[in-house]
Amino acid sequence: MSVLFELKDFCVSYGPVEAVHHVDLAVREGEIVTVIGPNGAGKTTLLSAAMGLLPSRGALAWQDERLPRVTVEAMVARGVGLVPEKRELFGEMSVQDNLLLGGFARWRAGQRDQRARMDEVFGIFPRLKERRTQLAATLSGGERQMLAIGRALMASPRLLMLDEPSLGLAPLIVREVLQVVAGLRERGVAVLLVEQNARAALQIADRGYVLEMGSVALSGPAGELARDPRIVQTYLGLGGGSAATGTVERMKEPS
Repeated sequence: MSVLFELKDFCVSYGPVEAVHHVDLAVREGEIVTVIGPNGAGKTTLLSAAMGLLPSRGALAWQDERLPRVTVEAMVARGVGLVPEKRELFGEMSVQDNLLLGGFARWRAGQRDQRARMDEVFGIFPRLKERRTQLAATLSGGERQMLAIGRALMASPRLLMLDEPSLGLAPLIVREVLQVVAGLRERGVAVLLVEQNARAALQIADRGYVLEMGSVALSGPAGELARDPRIVQTYLGLGGGSAATGTVERMKEPS
C-alpha cells in the first residue's frame, strides 16, 4: 500500500513551549494507524496540528506531495476529515441536518450525492436513521459519537482522523463504535485513531505509535506493540492477564 499521509520532523508549540517534538508518522492507503499514550502526551495536539487547526513546524506530505502550509482548507480539499474529541455537533439541529452539513463541501463542489451518502451512513448506523428528525442535543453519548463519525463520512473522506472516539462511552457502545471504525478499512477509508484505550485501539489497528511527553517512544505493527512487555505493563495492565485477552476475544465476536 502506498503512503497516503506522512509527517516528518513534525513539531507543535504553544508559544515558547513545544508540546510535540520531531514526530515521524505515516498512514498508508486503507490502513488504520493508532496513536496511544497517557493523558498530556500530546495526542490531541498532534491530531489538531495535522489537520491545520494549530500551527506546526516540519513536513506534512499528502501522497508524497509536501504541503507548503498546513491549513484546514488544504486538508479538507484532499479528503481528510476530523472527528474531534468533543464531537462539536450542532445541538439545535436535527440528526439529518447535521449530516447534510457534513456533505456541504461536496455539494459546493457540484457533487449532488448527499442523499446517497446519507443512506450509506444510515446503513452503517441504523440508530441514526431512527432518530433522523431528533435534535442532536437530545441524543445519548454513543449516538452523538455515531453522528459525529457519520457527519465526517458524508464528505467521503480518504483519511479520517478520530480523536478519542471511546471517551465517556459505555463498554458496549465502545465496542460498537470501534467495530464501525474497523469496518472503514473495507470501505477504503484510512484512519488515524488517537485513543487512550490502548487495548481496544491496538486490537483494530494495523500499526501503532506510542506518544510519551510529545515524542514517539515506540512504533510498529499493532500486534507486536500489544505483546511488548513495556506496553503491557504501562497501558494494558501488569502482565496482560485475562482481562486483556477477554477484551480482545469480545472484540472478535460477531455482532
